[in-house]
Amino acid sequence: MSRVKGGTTTHARHKKVIKAAKGYYGRRKNTFKVARQAVDKANQYATRDRKNRKRNFRALWIQRINAAVRLHDEALTYSRFINGLNLAGIEVDRKVLADLAVHEPEAFGAIVAQAKGALAA
Repeated sequence: MSRVKGGTTTHARHKKVIKAAKGYYGRRKNTFKVARQAVDKANQYATRDRKNRKRNFRALWIQRINAAVRLHDEALTYSRFINGLNLAGIEVDRKVLADLAVHEPEAFGAIVAQAKGALAA
């Protein structure tokens, strides 16, 4: 039986890693052993930061909503506004609220007024 040489498979695997390391500095871009370590670490960071991105955007939306709420009523805070929305039965997520606060201040003002009314009642 003839022996099997794995050169094409190994070459393809190495090529895939080297391609992923394109743009890296020094030996990280062209030496397989070092490039594999760099690509593995980069993938770890990418996986972690996909979670962090969601966290960061939620924090940004909350800051924008809080600032916009205080523009409409200085005594009203973010947490009381969210409580007012829940009491009023308004189910709008923070992403949409932040977008309304930035691009449609009149519509956001109407939502703030409804939340205030629900808190007062």
